[in-house]
Amino acid sequence: MTEPSYDIICMGMALIDSILKGYDPRPVSATGYRAGSCTLNIGGEAVNAAMAASKLGMRTAICCALGADPAGDMIVRALEQTGVDCSRVLRPGEHSTPVTTMFVNEDGSRRSITTQAHRYNFHPEENERLFTDAGALLLGSLFRAPFDDPESLYQVLQAAKDAGQMVFADTKLPNFRVLKLEDLRESLPLMDYITPNEDEARYYTGKETPEDMAEVFLDLGVKNVLIKLGAKGCYFRNREKTIKLPACNIRAVDATGAGDNLLAGFASELLRGASIEDALEFANACGGICTTAVGAGTALINREQVLAFLGRSIH
Repeated sequence: MTEPSYDIICMGMALIDSILKGYDPRPVSATGYRAGSCTLNIGGEAVNAAMAASKLGMRTAICCALGADPAGDMIVRALEQTGVDCSRVLRPGEHSTPVTTMFVNEDGSRRSITTQAHRYNFHPEENERLFTDAGALLLGSLFRAPFDDPESLYQVLQAAKDAGQMVFADTKLPNFRVLKLEDLRESLPLMDYITPNEDEARYYTGKETPEDMAEVFLDLGVKNVLIKLGAKGCYFRNREKTIKLPACNIRAVDATGAGDNLLAGFASELLRGASIEDALEFANACGGICTTAVGAGTALINREQVLAFLGRSIH
């Protein structure tokens, strides 16, 4: 069998995050407001995961759509500086690069504002060569563009499985097009891992506990479920084992991208041959480290940093 060109290909949303931290809703003039800081950071689930995977030593590429504009240039430049292959980035020019405004509270929680640019839905299923030459395919933004089209999603997943790829699917709450879990019934058995956060899992399953949420996904054919519980850690379940890890003892500054860093850490360690338990512990640390600085791609440096945080030897 031919060696894949990459370890990981990340596919999904790419955007710019304008992050306002310490926003004060009290006006200081007729039209003026204050915030503790305002920074521009590249973001989007595919971007965050790709940067993290590359920093962790994975041969990483990204497949996404950007506008032919300065915001798109900023994203490509940052990805390339992190070692991510951008040859599968599509920039047709008729759409602008999405920009999200994030309001980050002192405890790290956040709210966001999106625009119509987030509706742009490219069609990776039309060219399987964009994503089928890697050990693993990481789908960001399940239930959002480009994965808010059930038929498109199914074709991508089927092509990935035909190519022998491990498939990880992250989820988001819907913004413009609303789908239910049932709408993806055909695609769910093609996912090796699904990784919603607690709010997303509650929304799509209608259940209140991680145990019950995971059972719904498993009953629909997903092989492994990893639910991100924020400050409470994470919960993993398949038909053989259940694992619950507490959050790392760390002071959170900004939770933006923590779940994407966790996913990249989890996938990268599994590809290295780690056990589920060790991969989860490593992933949990990646997510925790991410929260210690503003921006999704700021705090995580490399695999050695994570291993040192965990007190593990490098191997």
